[in-house]
Amino acid sequence: MRLTKQTNYAVRMLMYCAANEGHLSRIPEIAKAYNVSELFLFKILQPLNKAGLVETVRGRNGGVKLGRAADRITLFDVVKVTEENFAMAECFEDGVVECPLVDSCGLNAALRKALNAFFGVLAEYTIDDLVKARPQINFLLGLDEVNLTRTPSAVPAPAA
Repeated sequence: MRLTKQTNYAVRMLMYCAANEGHLSRIPEIAKAYNVSELFLFKILQPLNKAGLVETVRGRNGGVKLGRAADRITLFDVVKVTEENFAMAECFEDGVVECPLVDSCGLNAALRKALNAFFGVLAEYTIDDLVKARPQINFLLGLDEVNLTRTPSAVPAPAA
């Protein structure tokens, strides 16, 4: 199984916001930090916002912040919002399945068990875990420079 670029950058965007705690994060800055297009990040922002994983603040001094505390956003939360399909085999897909063994196949059960284990591991890790595991994340993302060039904004902490 391979996660999409959308999921990859959604996690990165959330990590950026978590590392930039106390400030609004701006899409151009996030795009620059990860060398990805702003348009792609705006596309990812919509499902994250709808799911309450981020909040957006409009206006000239607007930006993005986490919708809840980083230690309350799991990787599973992100994956279920950004991935469209977890079909590992034909028998996982909706609709007509041509395999005559679909209702009695051991493969289906094994793949479901594997997928549930995958989800279980993702649910064990939070955005906070990913950020705190990298003490130099602010430096690596260029946040130290970004925040030196602007005044701190009064961003309330995400709801716990």
